[in-house]
Amino acid sequence: MKVSLKKRHFQFKRPSGTSRGILTEKTSWFIVLEEAPQTGIGECSLLPGLSPDDRPEFESTLKLVAHALSKGESLPDLTTWPAIAMGVETALRSLNCSDTYTLFPSDFTSGITTLPINGLVWMGDFDFMKTQIDSLLEAGYDCIKLKIGALNFQQELELLQYIRNRYDAKTIQIRVDANGAFSSQQALNKLNQLSAFELHSIEQPIAPGQWEAMAELCQKSPLPIALDEELIGVYSAKDKQEMLSTVKPHYLILKPSLLGGFSAAEEWITCAESQQIGWWVTSALESNLGLNALAQWTYSLGVNMPQGLGTGSLYVDNIQGPLYIDKGCLGLSKSIPWQKEL
Repeated sequence: MKVSLKKRHFQFKRPSGTSRGILTEKTSWFIVLEEAPQTGIGECSLLPGLSPDDRPEFESTLKLVAHALSKGESLPDLTTWPAIAMGVETALRSLNCSDTYTLFPSDFTSGITTLPINGLVWMGDFDFMKTQIDSLLEAGYDCIKLKIGALNFQQELELLQYIRNRYDAKTIQIRVDANGAFSSQQALNKLNQLSAFELHSIEQPIAPGQWEAMAELCQKSPLPIALDEELIGVYSAKDKQEMLSTVKPHYLILKPSLLGGFSAAEEWITCAESQQIGWWVTSALESNLGLNALAQWTYSLGVNMPQGLGTGSLYVDNIQGPLYIDKGCLGLSKSIPWQKEL
């Protein structure tokens, strides 16, 4: 089998703000497998400062994996290399499908049905965030997600009030994501203030690794709490069960590129559902190629709530393909081909 690796730096259309800083570009590596007549492609998506793979040995590890794949040898242990594991799992599944880009055949891949997604509001000044909110509401989204925690908190409350002045909670669902920005001492007070706006949930209000503090927050919070960064680096089923039984969150946010691929994410789902914990899927800023695989897998799970998969239009130089967004839903058009060259 022929194996090649391709590196891409994707440029954001505009600097995108989170509580961890401003993003201007994003790196992905692509694993391309060729075994006539089939081709398989998988994306290894890296988020600086967040991906466990973001370390100096990444490229050498990826090359070892490529060599092993080309020789049909056993792969190195990829437990602590979730982005590589995701890329390998996707590429192998793609190779073994009749069509490179159809990994989980369904009504979604046939273009018959679509996936509901949330509209994402990136951090910026008040006017910039307000402009994004207006654009998303006009575009037909009924679930809006705001990244909060790095600006003036009162201004963030004003933005939420702005939405609620126009739409009640039955019409527009609001999610917020703090990316761990609140201190454990101030978090409950802020959650109490946020609860006035009938929010669906808040993601990761405090930094990960504080299980007892997060558990207390989940118990006392007037808002449902969703764990995101908390899941990163928790690999064994035993540790997953222990963390969930300790913290008792309301929801999990699943990003397969940060967790170790689809199989690892499905293990989280099994653990969550055994404890009556809800979940949804969010992208890790993959290109359209990775987003395509992620959306197909997500649809195959039978989801019915908005997912965090609206990131395909972030880049000026994204891989062109058939994914599209219409009225708050992600779809796949059978009439648009994939870009031939990575």
